Amino acid sequence: MRGAGRVVFAGVLLLIAGVINILYGSGALANASVFVNDTRFVLEDLNALGWVLIILGVIQLTGGFSLLAGQAYGALIGITAGVLGAIGALLSIGGRYPWWSLAVFFLCIYVIHGIMVYGQDERATGGVYGEDERATGPSVR
Repeated sequence: MRGAGRVVFAGVLLLIAGVINILYGSGALANASVFVNDTRFVLEDLNALGWVLIILGVIQLTGGFSLLAGQAYGALIGITAGVLGAIGALLSIGGRYPWWSLAVFFLCIYVIHGIMVYGQDERATGGVYGEDERATGPSVR
């Protein structure tokens, strides 16, 4: 099956992102000193930001576990997270670390492609030699 390794990779990334967002959400609810000084957020109220991050983290955790189990819900969440991550990376190219943003963008595209092609037959796509062509190489048609 194509894309099995990338699906596992995307699932692990979703699990890591979910845990991090839950930790950040808990910190925002507790008014942690990480969210101070001149930092501006979309949601000015730290309580609202904390709940949004916790809910996002739970969705990412369920998506990651679902993707690792091979369910369609996980694929939908994985593709959505990949698209949003790619858009966010493109929007931050003009920032301080443009090469990092490009690397994150291409990583997101790689993950999206892996989830999209997961389950396709390799022989049907023509990307890999068939069983009968392995020993002799590709045949010229």
